[in-house]
Amino acid sequence: MIERRLSSGLVLIRTGQFPGLFPGRGLPHRAVVGIGGNLGDVVRRFERLLVHLRRDPLLNVLSASALLQNPPFGYADQPDFINGVLLIETTLPPRALMRHLLRIERRFRRVRTFANAPRTLDLDLLFYDRRQLDYPDLTVPHPHWRERESVVIPLSLLPGRTR
Repeated sequence: MIERRLSSGLVLIRTGQFPGLFPGRGLPHRAVVGIGGNLGDVVRRFERLLVHLRRDPLLNVLSASALLQNPPFGYADQPDFINGVLLIETTLPPRALMRHLLRIERRFRRVRTFANAPRTLDLDLLFYDRRQLDYPDLTVPHPHWRERESVVIPLSLLPGRTR
């Protein structure tokens, strides 16, 4: 693991898989998923997440950004977060993909206690096929992506990025 301090509170992390490019399977839709966590060994969990996602028949990871360690926002009395982004291809429509991501969070022991609480894994659907969607349970692009260094910096470092 290689770390590089970007500025006060921001550290760029590179591992054997982050950043990374992976072969496609030709699935019909592309999406960008934000990943984050701040409980336990987050980098190891992200490595396990990549293995899990690359075996998933409903989606495939095409690329993974470098990771960013950054201070929490909202509820500040918690450990720093580690965040990154994944470019995936999938067979799922947007809302089904979001439900699938929530199931994966639970598999990785995500427990929702309160807004901005510490977490083992957070998966956010940031972009989907360059489409704009506004459902009661899902907005794409993610409404706050431009305001978050935890998204903007990893997105700028995503190999093969489409945005």
